[in-house]
Amino acid sequence: MNPSTLIGIVASIALLAVVMLFAAHDPALYLDLPSLGIVLVGTLAATFISYPLREVMRVFGLIGTVLRNERLYTRQDLEELVQISRLWIAGELPAVERAVEQVKNPFLRTGVQLVIDNTPEEDIIDLLQWRIARLRARENAEAQLFRTMASYAPAFGMIGTLVGLINLMFLLGSGDMQQIGRSLAVALMTTFYGVLLANLLLKPVAVKLERRTEQRVALMNLVMQGIAMMCNKRSPAYMRETLKSFIAHHDDEIRDGNPRKPRAAQPDV
Repeated sequence: MNPSTLIGIVASIALLAVVMLFAAHDPALYLDLPSLGIVLVGTLAATFISYPLREVMRVFGLIGTVLRNERLYTRQDLEELVQISRLWIAGELPAVERAVEQVKNPFLRTGVQLVIDNTPEEDIIDLLQWRIARLRARENAEAQLFRTMASYAPAFGMIGTLVGLINLMFLLGSGDMQQIGRSLAVALMTTFYGVLLANLLLKPVAVKLERRTEQRVALMNLVMQGIAMMCNKRSPAYMRETLKSFIAHHDDEIRDGNPRKPRAAQPDV
């Protein structure tokens, strides 16, 4: 499981446990199945109306993607690209073709295959940029699906609260304050569930998917730059050092946090 996701799940469960056990008079009051049903069923119903069936059915798979500790194998792709470029410059075409068959990154494999097929560099870059744009659009749409659900959940929470308040109005004439208080608490539970579902599950999943897309696009841009250098037959050493700068981690590109001691001014002669 993704470590940060695991930490978030544990922290959220601990927070809810503390609230229910120490801040609530009766923890059982926080469990109301009709209120939970209004929020869940209403959110799903509105989502099915808004999106095609095939997109909505991907929700559970996308949640599984967030839970997994997905690796990008950036350094492995970099080394494979450098090795293939070395073979390409040496003119060992059969070795290049065998190396391409072992590449697991389809984006990298496509780019290298186009190079060894003598495709013009402009056409290769255009195709790779189109694939990057397509991936970004598809995955941003997946994240937007969860943001849309996050906007529906609090709205249905308010609908449940309004239903509860309408029922409460019929109890005011009885004068039974205990029953009135219980009805008001149940009415507010749907808003609680809606806000909780939106901010503790749906929005975090959307942010996680957006961050995943940014990382995947960064890797694809790295590969595209390497393919461009391979087309121009740049040296493998230059390619490695250039692409390493894409994945290097700097605290600050302007100041390195470790300034050198300034040298004493030299007197003018």
